[in-house]
Amino acid sequence: MLNVIAVTRSVTSSGILFVPFDSILNIKDMKTSGFRLVTPLLMCGLLFSAYSVRAQEAKLTRQEKKEAEKAVKLANFQILDSLLQAKNFVLEADWLENQYGTRVPVLSSLNFIMMKPSKVILQTGNRSGQGLNGVGGTTAEGSISGLKIVKNVKNLSFYVRFTLTSDIGIYDVAMDIYSFNYARATITGMSLGKLVYDGRIETIDNSSVFKGRNTI
Repeated sequence: MLNVIAVTRSVTSSGILFVPFDSILNIKDMKTSGFRLVTPLLMCGLLFSAYSVRAQEAKLTRQEKKEAEKAVKLANFQILDSLLQAKNFVLEADWLENQYGTRVPVLSSLNFIMMKPSKVILQTGNRSGQGLNGVGGTTAEGSISGLKIVKNVKNLSFYVRFTLTSDIGIYDVAMDIYSFNYARATITGMSLGKLVYDGRIETIDNSSVFKGRNTI
């Protein structure tokens, strides 16, 4: 029984092997030498990039740079607030992480959390085109309940929590979303273990995600 809806990957001598996340939970010594930690860059769209400010570093004083970056974060904070209140956004994951802290890079177009006013979709996938959802992973779609959105005006960040009820299980999702457009969501289910989506927030219109068939 697949208790936590995810598929992640480990490196083997023969290449890349995709396995159910429940199996990964019991592997504490996965090799991570091939993984490289990166700071997620911001995508094009409504959200502004603090990095664009740095392109003018030579022309700005230290105080001007600080004020410009603060203005960008404030603008992002207001945009994110609108998206969250409208329940209309996508968290695209660049990395997946299990309960042991093992991180693997993933395709953001196939690994995402999408929230709409009437439903939520959680999905994992890969290029193999196999898996329970036809795109190498698992897809759970269902209703949302217990939605809680907490704004931290001082830190220009948000904490979002909700429960997804789908055909394959009930999942609790907790998100930390920051105004420099970094987002981290932790998913727990009916068994021990967790899955973390590490990425960024996109508007649904600007998102490039591809949904597979629902897992049943």
